[in-house]
Amino acid sequence: MKTITKFIFHTLFGWKTVGLLPTDIKKYIIIGAPHTHWQDFFLGLAIKLSQNSPANYIGKASLFKPPFGFIFKALGGTPVDRSKSANRVDAIIDIFKEKEQFILALSPEGTRKRNDKWKTGFYHIAKGANVPIVMMTFDFGKKQVKLSEPYYLTNDMEKDMNFIYDFYRGVKGKIPEYFNL
Repeated sequence: MKTITKFIFHTLFGWKTVGLLPTDIKKYIIIGAPHTHWQDFFLGLAIKLSQNSPANYIGKASLFKPPFGFIFKALGGTPVDRSKSANRVDAIIDIFKEKEQFILALSPEGTRKRNDKWKTGFYHIAKGANVPIVMMTFDFGKKQVKLSEPYYLTNDMEKDMNFIYDFYRGVKGKIPEYFNL
């Protein structure tokens, strides 16, 4: 699967990857942005498969219903019921604490629509679970997915968020007007 994915992603579609997902860390969060189009999911999936990553993701519960829900689960997905007001941050922190290995990929924007302010759940999960963040861009302008080294959060949220935002500045999403940093 790794070879086929690399061939399709790099050779047929002309995308390149800058950086690698960590293989020496068993727990971390991948934040993928900008998330402006449904194609972003497939870019993330291509990275997961081409780098043999056991990354997981969460998605709206409706994606996991028949007839195609089993595919999303097989690809590492976990459904989330957005109508419930349960504390998802604490629930995900518990998953990190329970598992020996857990890699969570998510979109910090929380939507594909225009959103000038990122949700901070990923930040609070990383702090609570004491895991680093790996930043991943979906740059349609350069046809490139860029991965950062693991970033360990400090005790200064403003400093951390500015560092994270800087990684994404200048990146063009599939729908550029939906992404503004």
